[in-house]
Amino acid sequence: MSFKLGSINNRAVLLSEDKYYDLETVSENKLSYKTSEALLNIDLINHLNENLNDLEASGSLEGVVFDSPVSEPKNCYAVGLNYRNHAEEAGMQIPEVPMIFTKHTTCLVGASADIEMRSNYVDYEAELVVVIGKKGKDISQEDAWGYVAGVCIGQDISDRPAQFAATPAQFNLGKSFDTFGPIGPYLVSPDMVNAKDGLSIECRVNDEVRQSDNTNDLIFDVPNIIAYLSEILTLNVGDVIFTGTPGGVGVMEGKFLKDGDILSTTIEGLGTMTNKCVRVKDHSKADFIPEMFKPLFDKKD
Repeated sequence: MSFKLGSINNRAVLLSEDKYYDLETVSENKLSYKTSEALLNIDLINHLNENLNDLEASGSLEGVVFDSPVSEPKNCYAVGLNYRNHAEEAGMQIPEVPMIFTKHTTCLVGASADIEMRSNYVDYEAELVVVIGKKGKDISQEDAWGYVAGVCIGQDISDRPAQFAATPAQFNLGKSFDTFGPIGPYLVSPDMVNAKDGLSIECRVNDEVRQSDNTNDLIFDVPNIIAYLSEILTLNVGDVIFTGTPGGVGVMEGKFLKDGDILSTTIEGLGTMTNKCVRVKDHSKADFIPEMFKPLFDKKD
């Protein structure tokens, strides 16, 4: 299995060098234009990718805008506190099992989409994202990578007042505002990723490096996360998993995203996402700050 799969103008495309190939067209309508449905036949995607030189390209990649590489996924999971240095900066114990929460799938957008903020305390969280390519239950760690269609870059954007306005915290809502899940720019199949268990990851706000780490610092790696999740529920083709963020998140330094900021996220071998932050309005709890977090929220840049 070897391919790069993206979505341009809401149509699934294969990528090769500086060209893209419309998947429905080159498959002679055997594959859907929707990426989540096309992933149901990875074998055919792989076959087409191996023969792209014999096919007519649909267009050039120059200047294209990528949509979310997964269309209408059924589920989106995320792992909290999954880098050792992030647990240390938060002053929390290393978790014994993955701390799973969900992001509503409506928050997912493409790699260059604007991030629409509704408070002054919106945070960035650079993450490696995994997309499931084969339905599975009770998947072993040894077999886990075989259930992955591809990996990409993600940002688990977090509105901290919304997240902590309730007790216990509302991770799913605070991290599921519209546009709070940019992913992309495209899926890279696992066999195309060198050292997939040790990828450098970096997040910049404007020109300042805020996060810089390697996925080898994950507490629970991709096989562990997939095995754990699949003990509890069936993983479906197209399901999205955010694997956690390293240390350096804004809340720890009081460095929140501001209107006009350019958020740039890079993962080794997967490319770069660039998102503009746009302040659109206030939500009803935009000024809420829990007492325990006030010293952090009140920090100055």
